[in-house]
Amino acid sequence: MLADGVGTMFGALTGTSTVTSYIESAAGVAAGRARAEQRDGGGLFLAAIVFSPMAAAISGIRNGAGTDLVGALMTESLAQVDWKEFSEAFPAFVTLVATPLTFSIATGLSLGVISYTVAKVAAGKFREVSVLLWILTLVFVLR
Repeated sequence: MLADGVGTMFGALTGTSTVTSYIESAAGVAAGRARAEQRDGGGLFLAAIVFSPMAAAISGIRNGAGTDLVGALMTESLAQVDWKEFSEAFPAFVTLVATPLTFSIATGLSLGVISYTVAKVAAGKFREVSVLLWILTLVFVLR
């Protein structure tokens, strides 16, 4: 818990994503493998110190490989989109394209929410847009 708290504070001070290790540590303790996981995880972090400059030299790894991986994992839900209904298909397409092109999941999802609201209003289906989506659309447009 102390390491998790210190990591979270240090991460916040440096502007990085929140560091969370509590759940992973608890899972290791519950499985009886905490020491092995700590040793292996520590070894991988030490290796990352050595290899991160080489990875940073490759612009694709530095700029968007993680985003591209998440985008690839998101494609599973594309089968559930009603592609014949424009007000459903267009926002899905915008999200799908914007996420890897902007190198930002937040921007891709923001553009998807905005386009969903616009598409529903344009199709005359504004009642299908929930109050929460109206609020999110306003916040994302202001952003």
